[in-house]
Amino acid sequence: MSQDIRGLPVSQIQKLPHSPGVYLFKDEAGTVIYVGKALDLYRRVRSYFQKPELHPPRVRALVEKIAALSYVLTDSESEAFVLESNLIKEYSPRYNVQFKDDKHYPYLRLNMSEPFPRLEVARRIEGKGYRYFGPYSSAGAMRETLRLIKKLFPLRSCRRQLEEGEVKGRPCLNYQIKRCLGPCRGDITTREYGAVLDQVILFLEGRQSYLLKKIEKDMNAAARALEFEKAARLRDQYYSLQKVMERQKAVATDLKDRDVIALVETPKGFSIGLFRVRRGKLLGAETFVPRGTEGADSGEVMKEFLRHYYDTAAVVPGELLLSHIPAEKELLEKWLQQKRGNKKIRLKVPLRGEKKALLELVKKNTLFQVQHDQADSREKELSLEELAALLELPEPPQRIEGYDISHLAGRGTVGSMVVFVGGKPWKEGYRRFKVRTAGPADDYAALAEVLERRFNNSKLPLPALILIDGGQGQLSVACSILEKKGLGHLPVVALAKEREQIFLPQRRAPLDLPASHPALQLLQQVRDEAHRFALSLSRNLVKKSSFSSFLESVPGIGPVRRKALLEHFGGLEALAKASLEEIKSVRAVDSATAERLYRELQEINNRGGEFFDRGSKD
Repeated sequence: MSQDIRGLPVSQIQKLPHSPGVYLFKDEAGTVIYVGKALDLYRRVRSYFQKPELHPPRVRALVEKIAALSYVLTDSESEAFVLESNLIKEYSPRYNVQFKDDKHYPYLRLNMSEPFPRLEVARRIEGKGYRYFGPYSSAGAMRETLRLIKKLFPLRSCRRQLEEGEVKGRPCLNYQIKRCLGPCRGDITTREYGAVLDQVILFLEGRQSYLLKKIEKDMNAAARALEFEKAARLRDQYYSLQKVMERQKAVATDLKDRDVIALVETPKGFSIGLFRVRRGKLLGAETFVPRGTEGADSGEVMKEFLRHYYDTAAVVPGELLLSHIPAEKELLEKWLQQKRGNKKIRLKVPLRGEKKALLELVKKNTLFQVQHDQADSREKELSLEELAALLELPEPPQRIEGYDISHLAGRGTVGSMVVFVGGKPWKEGYRRFKVRTAGPADDYAALAEVLERRFNNSKLPLPALILIDGGQGQLSVACSILEKKGLGHLPVVALAKEREQIFLPQRRAPLDLPASHPALQLLQQVRDEAHRFALSLSRNLVKKSSFSSFLESVPGIGPVRRKALLEHFGGLEALAKASLEEIKSVRAVDSATAERLYRELQEINNRGGEFFDRGSKD
């Protein structure tokens, strides 16, 4: 049951039931500004309007904005706890403590339903049959973990659909350098591959000591069975893993799995530090900065963090060491226990000894990270202020859009748009444009098309500054398009790579700034990011178009077969080296078409293979 209460003189609160449920405060526009839960809705909501002078400033500000109320009854406080969490995610209310959406936190996952699972990156937990590890608040930490695993364990990384015993064309480079056991060649059974997979899972779970003993046991067994190549591979793996473990910091002597979580209060609110400790060793350190914590209660912030983080976490350890007792501790423990599959969990605030020292270490690291981030933010603010002064802007440009055109010898012409907010890349705002009308290598026409299409999109906010990669010519094109769109008032500059000169409208001579100038360094960062973003797409387009254009000339190969060949071989270079049998192994290609394609390839190879050289580069 749900009901709206409008206007909210306090007298209407008398209509609320003495029942568990969730309440939603709304402003005059009907926007949900706060979501809360209660064992007794009447008592909890009424408390907001009693003795307002005793409330913290944030609550007083909330009460002043309340114009309407909705509520949903639940059967229990536990149900209300879960519903509250879901509604906070749905509405992102202004006055609730809020963390970044989980889509920003990557996971590593294995698709256990495949015969030969590969480790891949995922942004959300979804579907059955997957095994997840994370989340990682830092994409860099996730990539480092992935790099280590690729080095230590010969899992496949290709996207081929593989079945046991099936040969799927030429193996990749990883097979040649012994970083893949070659399931595509039929060289390994699912059982043998599963043994490697178990090692990866142990590594990701932090059970390296156990894994080391297991590898040593398997190595000795292989040696006794005279499988010397296998024993040598396991030996190398053993020593590599030993080196990794040596670099890991031992932070506890009891060898238990736990997360250590500390709140650090700053002038702007709370920051949260988390250490993931497995078998007494530190596996990861993360920092979280929620919004809406100014003046908030520490126990409430801790509760909201635990609820947010462990709602999607792949693993909930049996012990959480906390700097502050969370609000509604018993209810939270019950919820976390359910997340653990009804296994017991312990929430503890240590007061002395090793655990207290570990908590202090988390606080120290979190404070350092916060101070580093604040210093970086201040540096960006100063750069923006210098840029505003240099360009005579009324205020620092908080949103900067950078544009670049890229092609490879006239092929694969694309445009890029990158967005910097507050002096930092904001990748959600990035856009790529496949140039449709401009001729080959006509950068001016390509730039005009890209800007025209971008500023036709009225849904995107206007930038405070536009940066073009180029010189006076590119700047003139940009100014012309902006005038045409009635946006001639928008500030625009160009930055040329050759001499790092800044070109401005209505100024004949470019600006020459010292390399150390903060404004120049910021513009260079935007320009280089736009170039990188455009170049990566251009390379992919050239690679795919070269592949497709060649195949289009071969009779009997249509869109379906082109796609199948691209997925199988990945590009022209691999296709050119393929044998007839390997081409025939592609399911969509019949025997006659395979033979025809093979003859075409041989003719080009006999002429020196120049076409493939051109098509495969970049």
